[in-house]
Formats: sequence, structure tokens, C-alpha cells
Amino acid sequence: MAIIECIPNISEGRRPDIVNAIADAAASSAPGVRLLNVSSDPAHHRSVITLAGDAAGLKQAVLTLFDRTLAEVDLTRHQGEHPRLGAVDVVPFVPIQGVTMADCVALAREVGAEVAARFRVPVYLYEEAATTSARRNLEDIRRGEFEGLAAKMAAAEWRPDFGPSVPHPTAGATVIGARMPLIAYNINLATDRVEVAKKIASAVRHSSGGLRFVKAMGVLLDDRHIAQVSMNLTNFEKTPISRVFEFVKREAARYGVTVLESEVVGLVPQAALVAAAEYFLQLDGFSAAQVLENTLRD
Repeated sequence: MAIIECIPNISEGRRPDIVNAIADAAASSAPGVRLLNVSSDPAHHRSVITLAGDAAGLKQAVLTLFDRTLAEVDLTRHQGEHPRLGAVDVVPFVPIQGVTMADCVALAREVGAEVAARFRVPVYLYEEAATTSARRNLEDIRRGEFEGLAAKMAAAEWRPDFGPSVPHPTAGATVIGARMPLIAYNINLATDRVEVAKKIASAVRHSSGGLRFVKAMGVLLDDRHIAQVSMNLTNFEKTPISRVFEFVKREAARYGVTVLESEVVGLVPQAALVAAAEYFLQLDGFSAAQVLENTLRD
């Protein structure tokens, strides 16, 4: 059975009824598509929707998601802590079972062309589907956000891969691609000093000299009056969650700050949690086969 995971991120996190209606409509639009998770963050004003299915089903689900999201989200009135380029900000396809990365790249390009033609939204391809090295990293495409998009697109090197060369007036642009699984992981600090979170993010992220396979930014969660180091871990096997947590904890201590809590946004591979348990509990010779549910399932 072919299984692809699709994780659209939409720029709406404060109206759960709207988010759930969009997610339900996407999942029910094609046979075989399953809605696995919906995770919303009001401070980031963003929701992460996790779907799974085959290529044909996910293509229809994503088109339905665009149709519903564009009717509800107006970026000219949107403010949140998370950077965003579009109403549907990013749509990655991830190979899970019976498909290759090349299959997901082909799907990303097919969906991107259809989104641009049907909704007149400019589309950029990223990660494994990128057409140039300058567009491989999501943060490079999204730099300048919705507010700077028109000026950015005026440059020849930032013409979209599909669609018009000007932003959609309320939906901006979207980024579609194919990648391996990542973990959206946030660490909340026991302080409202956002400058501390930003310094820690700069220290931990790979692009500024930190840990490999870590992308990070520091933000303030206004509703809770705490600072957050918000991260994407793009290869948990080579840079495990435990290493990231310990790094951030040590950096925070330099500023006299403690870690309040951490959180996973959306779904996480079980292997990542098992590895964290092995590290923090100092388990010797532990195997995933020792997890009761795994043995029962087998």
C-alpha cells in the first residue's frame, strides 16, 4: 500500500471551528485520505494539519484545503509570531510506505501547477522538489514574509515556479515540496525576555553555527507572557531531541533562565521518543521491541 504524509500549514490558529472545518473538508474530499492530527497555536496564529493517503487522494485533499482556506484567511489582517508567506503557507509531502522521494517530488510539482492554475496563487517549490539551490530552504523563500512579497517577487530570481508573478491579494504565495519527516519542537522558557529566546535560537540553529539539522527562532507568547525557542528538527536520528533539549537548557542557564516545558507540534516518530527515553533514563541495551504496544502490534 502506498502511503504519503502531507502536512499543510495554514495561517489560522485562533478560530478552531474554521480550522477543523477546513481539515475535515480536506480529509473527506477523497477516498482513502485520513486526517491524523490538527494542531493550532493562537500565538503563532497557525495550524498544522496532518493527512495521509495516496497521491491521487492527497492531491484532491490539498486542492479542497486551498479552496476552503482562501475563503477564510485574509493575510492583510493576519498577525502572529510565526513567519508566513501565504494563507496556505507550506505543503510538504513525505514518503512513508511504498513510495519514493521521487514520487513525492512529482506529486509536489503536479499539485503546485494545479494550485497556481486554479487559484491564481504563486507557488514556490522547496526541499527535494526545489528547482534551484536558492529555493531549497523554506526560510529563504519565506524571508520578507507576506508584507515584503510583492517587492521580492519583482526580482527575476524570485519569480515563482508556477503561477502569477505578483502575490495573491489576500493569500500571498505558497510553498510546496517534498521532504523527509521532521519534528516541530518548541521549548518554553520561564521568562518573558524574548531577547533570551532569540539568542538561544541563534546559538542552536545550524545556519548560525549551532546544531546540524536544527532550524530555530525566538518568539514571545503574548497570551502566556513567556518566551519560546521554536524549532524544526529535520533529522532526529542525527540530531536527537535530547541533544537539542540539553543544548537549549544549558544556553538558558547562561542567562539565569530555566526551561518551563517543551512541546511537540503535530505528530512525532516513536523512534524519536524512544531515543529520548534511552538518553534521559540512561537505559542500557534498550530496544523498541521492549515497548509493550510494539510487541502486541507485531
